[in-house]
Amino acid sequence: MRDEETPAADGNYGYTPHKEVAILFLVLFGISTILHVGQATYYRIWWLLPTAALCGIGELLGWGGRLWSAITPTADTPFMIQISTIIIAPTPLLAAIFVIFSRVATQLGTSYGWLTPKWYTILFLPCDVIALVVQGVGGGIASSANDLAGANVGANVMLGGIAFQFVVIILFSALACDFVQRYVRERPVRAESSARGVLTLRLKLMLVALAFATTTLFVRSVYRIIELSGGWNGRIIHTEVYFNVLDGGMVVLAIFSFNLAHPGMLLRSPPQVKDIALESADSSRLLVAGSINVR
Repeated sequence: MRDEETPAADGNYGYTPHKEVAILFLVLFGISTILHVGQATYYRIWWLLPTAALCGIGELLGWGGRLWSAITPTADTPFMIQISTIIIAPTPLLAAIFVIFSRVATQLGTSYGWLTPKWYTILFLPCDVIALVVQGVGGGIASSANDLAGANVGANVMLGGIAFQFVVIILFSALACDFVQRYVRERPVRAESSARGVLTLRLKLMLVALAFATTTLFVRSVYRIIELSGGWNGRIIHTEVYFNVLDGGMVVLAIFSFNLAHPGMLLRSPPQVKDIALESADSSRLLVAGSINVR
């Protein structure tokens, strides 16, 4: 998708992607994706496969396209691949954030949020799917366009999807922050009989990881909005370092945050006092029965 104003030597990007940078991101996303598949299998958290692992796969395809472009700068196919994949790849990871927070809210207490835990998933996951579809359609239009005008149509569609996702991130962040501050101040939204959960060290680490990943994806969305609003001939879209740091770098930080602070390890519910008592009673009965049989 070159136009007459872009030098052929600079290909479709306005620059030639650096091979070393593409290889670095392929290695990083490859490591994270393999870890997510292994961790999801080990902890049997299968919903992480179509979310965090799928994000990694999408990034691998996109950065594979950029490596191809680094080798053959004027080729159209790798440019189309990276447009269609990198723009939508972080969206499944955002879905993982919604699900993880709903699990945290369940453990801390359902009365501290304006939404019940299941509604975080019911409300935000469809929004994530809408953003994914719109961005994918825009990427498809842009990558298949034969001229700059058609490519700009695709860019505008992608911009709409990113902007919608940006609003969703802000709304989710506002609700999540309100939930946490209400829990800390012990000011529930609803008077319910549900018990107040304990904010354990594991849950604190999970909340820190959620806040960190959400912030990085927020920064990435801001960059993408500014980038796409400038069109295909804008200065920002033609500056590689911005893309490497504010898109690739932010998504790397977000996806690795859940490798290090994995929900399978941090969201394990501690045994309840009642459960411990029942287990102790069962053990006592078994010991008594065993001693009687021996006699």
